[in-house]
Amino acid sequence: MTTAGNALSMNLQTHWLTMARYHAWATRTLLETHVAGVPEADYRRDCGLFFHSVHGTLNHLLVADALLWFPRFAQGISNTVALDLQAEPDRARLVERLLRATAAWEPFVGTLPEATLCGDLHYTTTRGLAVTLPYASTLAHVFNHGTHHRGQITAALTAMGLACPELDLVYMLQAERRQQELSHP
Repeated sequence: MTTAGNALSMNLQTHWLTMARYHAWATRTLLETHVAGVPEADYRRDCGLFFHSVHGTLNHLLVADALLWFPRFAQGISNTVALDLQAEPDRARLVERLLRATAAWEPFVGTLPEATLCGDLHYTTTRGLAVTLPYASTLAHVFNHGTHHRGQITAALTAMGLACPELDLVYMLQAERRQQELSHP
C-alpha cells in the first residue's frame, strides 16, 4: 500500500475509533451523571418516547447494540429479537450491560481493515429480509442510532425538570484534550 493509502486507512480508522469512543462516552455520561439520579417512578413512567420510558429506551439501546448490531458486525450473526424486547428489567444490571455493550465497539473497530470498512455488510433484518448495505455507512447508523435515543432521553429528563446532559461530541474531545494537556504539560 502506498503512503497515501496508509494515511487514508489511518484516517478512516481514527474516525471510526473516535465515533466508537464517543458512543461509549456519551452513554456512560448520560447513565452515570444524569440517569443515575432519576427517581424510579420517573425513570419508568411513560414520558412519550417511542419506547415509552427512559428505561424502555435504554432497554432498546441494549437490544440494538448487544443483541442486533454488534453480533451482525463482529460475528456475522443476525439475531431475531423484537426491538422493544425487555432485555434487562433490572435497572442496575441494564446500566452495567449497556456500558459493556457500548464499550465493546472501540476494540472491535480497532481491528477493522480498510477493505472491510470500504466493503459491504450482509445481514438479515429482524423481519427475516436479507440486506446488503455499505459497511461504513451502516456502522455510522449504529452510532447515530445511539445519539438519537440518547437525545430522546435528554429531552425527557429536561421535561422532568432535571439538568440537561451535554453530550455533544465536542465535549468529549475537549475533555480528552484537557486530559492530554494534564498528562503531558
